[in-house]
Amino acid sequence: MSRAVFRGATCGLLCGWLPVAGASGFVDDSKLKLQLRNVYFNENFRDEHGMSARAAASAKSERVEWAQGFLLDYQSGFTQGTVGVGLDALGLVGVRLDSGRGRSGTGLLPVHDDGRAAQEFASAGVTAKARLGQTVVKHGTLLPKTPVLVYNDARLLPQTYQGTQLTSTDIDGLTLTVGHLDRFKQRDSSDSTGIYLDGYGGGKSGDFSFAGADYAVSKQLRLSFYHGQLEHFYRQDFAGLVHDLPLAGGVLTTDLRYFKSRDSGAAYGGGIDNHMFSGQVTYAHSGHSLGAGYQVLDGEAGLPYISGATVYSFSNVGIGKFIEEEEKTWMASYAYNFAAAGVPGLTFMARYLSGDDGRSGGEGIKEWERDTEIAYVLQAGPLKGLGVKLRNYAYRSDFARGRDSNRLYLTYDIAIW
Repeated sequence: MSRAVFRGATCGLLCGWLPVAGASGFVDDSKLKLQLRNVYFNENFRDEHGMSARAAASAKSERVEWAQGFLLDYQSGFTQGTVGVGLDALGLVGVRLDSGRGRSGTGLLPVHDDGRAAQEFASAGVTAKARLGQTVVKHGTLLPKTPVLVYNDARLLPQTYQGTQLTSTDIDGLTLTVGHLDRFKQRDSSDSTGIYLDGYGGGKSGDFSFAGADYAVSKQLRLSFYHGQLEHFYRQDFAGLVHDLPLAGGVLTTDLRYFKSRDSGAAYGGGIDNHMFSGQVTYAHSGHSLGAGYQVLDGEAGLPYISGATVYSFSNVGIGKFIEEEEKTWMASYAYNFAAAGVPGLTFMARYLSGDDGRSGGEGIKEWERDTEIAYVLQAGPLKGLGVKLRNYAYRSDFARGRDSNRLYLTYDIAIW
């Protein structure tokens, strides 16, 4: 079957409800991509801090799994006319390649009640969309990426949400975002549930609403402000500033982030009243990037966020998050892009974080993490775009189990059209 015929057949299935007149943009601007993800996850526990003797005796000493993921992403164009409409679809499949009852729980695959990982799992989502000018409204399956909510895509398949989101860029330099979400699926599950706070063990859930703006004051200065609220759990404000300063042949980037969080409504997750300030400076020159940062959380409870989501913080790294009550964290990082040395596609990164003066369960805590990562993406040939990434993480804490983790990712994107 030719590509043109395949595109026509697919459009017939997805957009039969559209009027024929004006539907050419829907077809001509459509895209279909298949991403293959092969992930090997090996994590060894090094101590039993924060566990009772009985729990430590029965706890796993390692988590080791290998899985294959398939992500089929269809995005239509918009029909012609003042108001254009379209339809997106996302299909996700995860397949177990290796696991075991004593080695499951890596976050790659669902885990059954008997402790064994599922042989496979799958989910699908459809998103209707409409465009007026430079304003787009989407309803259905969403992958939100804002400072108050970032979907998690760090394992085999992404975390997905259900709801409505509006994004507008009608004003030059200004991006407005508004959304309301009522369900989600975790990255290792095909079950849709209500939304709840990370670490919450009760049976309650709530809708999540958010609104915000990103404004490019100039090419060098960008500002952000967002508000998010998880009904009956917490409300959160965010303000951010990013500034690029040309300096000595390179660029010095200053990134400042501030969160203010309070409990909301029935406060199902307990009392919350804190603020967190993060600052990081990074100097990039000739392929090298050297960064340093500091973060302080002050007030009652740790930084709240939706279960399983990625926190919009420099400290949300490989294993730890460094956002406990009263915690103070400093960070250092180094990265190199080997394109500067004539090897495009090859990159390296290393970072170190240390947090102390925090509190968890009424006790003082300390933690540190060391991460390294090397990645390569083929730049030419029949397998152009094939990516290989190796990550090594070491984490130690006096309130949680220490871990050494090695993770290997193979990714390949196939543009079907």
